[in-house]
Amino acid sequence: MHTTTTLFKVEAPPRFLRQHYQTIITLSLLLVDVLSIVAGFYLAYRLRLLIPLPEPARSVPGFGQFLPLLLIQVAAITCAFFFGKMYHRRRTRYTGDDLAAIFSGVSIGTLISIAAVTLLLRGDSPAADFPRVMVVYAWLLIIGLVVVGRGIQARIQRALQMRGIGRTRVVVVGAGEPAATVIQRIAHNPRLGYDIIGLVTYDGQPPPAGVRILGSLDELSRLVGREAVDEVIIALPNANSEDLLNVIAHCDRSTISIKVLPDQFQIMAGQLSVGELSGLPLLNLRDVALRGWKLTLKRAIDLVGSAIGLVLLSPLMFLIAILIKLDSPGPALYTQERMGLDGKRFYLFKFRTMRADAEAHGPGWTRPDDPRRTRLGAFLRRTNLDELPQLINVLLGDMSLVGPRPERPIYVEEFRKRIPRYMERHREKAGITGWAQVNGLRGDTSIEERTKYDLWYIENWSVWLDIKIILMTIWQTITGGNENAY
Repeated sequence: MHTTTTLFKVEAPPRFLRQHYQTIITLSLLLVDVLSIVAGFYLAYRLRLLIPLPEPARSVPGFGQFLPLLLIQVAAITCAFFFGKMYHRRRTRYTGDDLAAIFSGVSIGTLISIAAVTLLLRGDSPAADFPRVMVVYAWLLIIGLVVVGRGIQARIQRALQMRGIGRTRVVVVGAGEPAATVIQRIAHNPRLGYDIIGLVTYDGQPPPAGVRILGSLDELSRLVGREAVDEVIIALPNANSEDLLNVIAHCDRSTISIKVLPDQFQIMAGQLSVGELSGLPLLNLRDVALRGWKLTLKRAIDLVGSAIGLVLLSPLMFLIAILIKLDSPGPALYTQERMGLDGKRFYLFKFRTMRADAEAHGPGWTRPDDPRRTRLGAFLRRTNLDELPQLINVLLGDMSLVGPRPERPIYVEEFRKRIPRYMERHREKAGITGWAQVNGLRGDTSIEERTKYDLWYIENWSVWLDIKIILMTIWQTITGGNENAY
């Protein structure tokens, strides 16, 4: 066994925490949910007493009379969360999927509790004749409190992980670019809670530089026990089924999670599905999701969303324009030629965030701490407020609210020559925000990676996906997660 420069040096956590960490997290989530449900239910009861709608609350019984309903609701919602796998969380990243799962779980649990009370409690019981407005209050309050409670729990869990408690110990099996991609992504995202123990080489293939080499594949079975490995990620260039089975056979501990980076399918962005041809099973590798009536629906959403946005945000946009003029000489708005749907060129509107002579020596990518930015421009980029004028582009039909970010023609000509399927990004309208951007691929980041995310979005489009991306963009704007915005 040989060793190169160690990229990560990670000590194994105490055995007790390794064995019981997930149980502790599950119990903490359950406690947060129960307290949120009880608090939301009680606040709903108090609101019903305070707000005389639809009628005064003179006939509402005491809170103790509703305890049977509360107990049933706690059981129903926590069961809905359990079957929705909301108590199996190791990652601390809070996404739109979590918000959707909370909304669905509380809604289903509330409906189940109402049905159960109606069937199980006698008609003369006060709990069986609960105020309907109180149920609506409870439903909304519980959703809000569970979101807040789980957000606080996630921050605490993240703080513990940053101190080495509850992190997932990972060994990468592979070589070349696939292994380097996995290692780089984990290194740049410590909030994922992963610790790379090292790399296991395969079939003598050259490893990435600067990574701790644990040994060869023959030593993997012994290494996973010695290094207390939780997860093995297989990242092999041009791996076939025999290679994958060979690696999996060496992971003989039943508690190890195994994941595969599908290198040979990386040019395919869509989800795989099974079809058939006269009884012959076929894999569907490519199916454009956004076509037909869906195009009309997306355009209708863009028109309504951009019109409402321009009306509501016009005072803010007017204020930003004034501040830009006061901050530095030059126009408030900046126009730049970009390439959109079917390669059609259009002029994109933005608030100016750089000096008026920023491109005197030619175009260039923006970077964090770019010296060409103005003082106000740094803030506008960080908060995405410089993108607001693009609502005009959406209203005019040049862009959509969500889609692949448009590039300048000079860069498009360069990228189309070296990136497979790059021009397929232009099958749909460009967007103010996109799937690649909310996943951290903004500004001077890998064009290859952004292209993969853009193609995945195009082939998996749905109304909910657009809503999710918009909500993630708003959340990242509020929390300041856009340092590399361009």
